[in-house]
Amino acid sequence: MSAPERIPALSLPADGAAAGASGAAPAELLARGELTVRGRIPEASNAALYCTVSLDGREAACVYKPVAGERPLWDFPDGNLARREVAAYEVSEATGWGLVPPTVLRDGPYGEGMCQLWIEPVPGDGPGEELLALVDPGDPGPGWKEIGLAEVGEGRTALLVHADDPRLRRLAVLDAVINNADRKGGHLLPAPGGRLYGIDHGVTFHTEDKLRTLLWGWAGEPLPEEAVEVLRGLADALAEGGALAARLRPLITGAELEATRARVAALLGTGVHPRPGGDWPALPWPPI
Repeated sequence: MSAPERIPALSLPADGAAAGASGAAPAELLARGELTVRGRIPEASNAALYCTVSLDGREAACVYKPVAGERPLWDFPDGNLARREVAAYEVSEATGWGLVPPTVLRDGPYGEGMCQLWIEPVPGDGPGEELLALVDPGDPGPGWKEIGLAEVGEGRTALLVHADDPRLRRLAVLDAVINNADRKGGHLLPAPGGRLYGIDHGVTFHTEDKLRTLLWGWAGEPLPEEAVEVLRGLADALAEGGALAARLRPLITGAELEATRARVAALLGTGVHPRPGGDWPALPWPPI
């Protein structure tokens, strides 16, 4: 199946809070619309199909990842990646930040799978551009946070940095909550209106610490008050009988739900961004 010709994506509000409030319309379109496969996304590691979804005269581009196309992962033996992607969207919506495109679980041409609204990056800005950079070792300068040293060929070493951007900082908090094991630069999508989305959340919610990300620049720094307030709200929503707990229960295991509660409690208890652990590679590979 060849790479498809791109179809314009559905526009979402620029304001994260507004997007959360109005997210029902895109989610309904994704869940109930007629799904038509247009082609395969060749760079994806698992089956990822570029599709259109149509309902009552509305049409949008989307990504459909059928469970049948997932490659088994030895370290994620429970459930499937599609449900984890939906769970990540549910947590994102509960934060009010709207960091993950609308995502639903539904049947499609190849069985049950994840269906997510397609986000077209801002023209001229590829995934992660202006958010990540390689600079000379030393002080990265204002506006940048240090990630670590990287070999760039011919025996040369450069410093990998990410932008000191509040949108990225929100994503860093979300990743800490969902225990994202694969936050690469290519999973950052700048969108019109100043929005920034994170995608590809299949390897999340593990009960063990597997946080692997490029967004380590704030490690050990105090969480912003905004994040603390969001985490308090998540703690309430994740409690027994909470709305978020009810939405996550069909998507992840009971142990994974309990581990998510524990991560939120730990973030609130320490009041700082987590630091890399020692039992799991801190940076994803390849980084982009």
